[in-house]
Amino acid sequence: MSTAFPLDEMAPDYAGGWLGDVLPGALTALGVPGLVDPLDLASWLPGVERIVVLLLDGLGWHQLGLGREQAPALTALAATGRPITCGFPSTTPTSLISLGTGAKSGEHGVLAFTTLVPGTDEVLVHITWRDDPDPVVWQPVTPLLDRVRSAGLGTAVVNSPLFEATGLTRRSTGNLGYIGATGADEMVAGVATALRSGARCVYAYLPDVDRAAHEHGAGSPEWRQAMSDVDKAVARLQEELPTGSALIVTADHGHLISPWDRRIDLDSVPQLTTGVRAVAGEPRVRYLYTEPGARADVLAAWRDLAGHAAWIGVREEAIATGWYGPVPPSHAERIGDIVVVCREDWSIQASAHEPARVLELVGLHGARTRTEMEIPLLVHSTF
Repeated sequence: MSTAFPLDEMAPDYAGGWLGDVLPGALTALGVPGLVDPLDLASWLPGVERIVVLLLDGLGWHQLGLGREQAPALTALAATGRPITCGFPSTTPTSLISLGTGAKSGEHGVLAFTTLVPGTDEVLVHITWRDDPDPVVWQPVTPLLDRVRSAGLGTAVVNSPLFEATGLTRRSTGNLGYIGATGADEMVAGVATALRSGARCVYAYLPDVDRAAHEHGAGSPEWRQAMSDVDKAVARLQEELPTGSALIVTADHGHLISPWDRRIDLDSVPQLTTGVRAVAGEPRVRYLYTEPGARADVLAAWRDLAGHAAWIGVREEAIATGWYGPVPPSHAERIGDIVVVCREDWSIQASAHEPARVLELVGLHGARTRTEMEIPLLVHSTF
């Protein structure tokens, strides 16, 4: 194995505490009625007046220990924090929608990094998705911040200006009160501006750790520098918080390194592409859409050739696991006819279906190891 991180598998902890509980809990602590708070944030933050929710993309719970020398502020918060889980798949677009809505992936319908749009030949990339499909139809759950804005609670979103008009933003946090911020310094300044302007709930996002982990791997010098930069931003945010405020730090998934000798390129094995009309997902979770009548043969071939590296099942079996939560019929077809969920540190490449840069990624995520699934819940208050 290439890493000391835990590679045993787990399901999302929808009952005991997961990413979808964070924003409902924060809003409950701010006095918003009618939401659930399984994380008991209201008791943790009695009388809080303002909350900043900061999502550090790619910072899994198990990476915190690896970066403790570079991240003293986060390390201190982790001493009183706890791990929770993301949902499934453990990937950014799915997690961002779950954070913003409190809904499981089966309910909100953003079921992978990429999925085939039913009835078409289009593979939708959720990170760059804008108006097609219609965001409100594709993701029907109202974002929580849109709900509380209509009830009069001041909110703000601090994120890259590149993401403001995307379907992902519009259907996770909304883009009203959006403050464009490029980099950690502008993020901190944007949060401070929002708080001074009266926002009581601010959502902020930083991609630095995730980018470094993808390109160089967790533990690399580049990743450690990203950890240091993000940690300094967290420390500055703590200093900027007015009295009676709280900072909640969480993430969307963790990261692991898939060694080059534990990568299977499906497009280099003819038996793995026979009968497959489209490929989606990402290297740790693949969705295979089959030609009419070919599903059984494709399933048998994949189990024979890749069963040592992944859980492989048909759509109905994947839904029955409960990993997605409830999946209505309108969302089920977005899941592949066959679902491939990698075990341990294996990955499934798709050289003929995806850009070359995907093949070059060192760090990956999406599947069900504890390293990918467990994320931090860290809280700092100024009471």
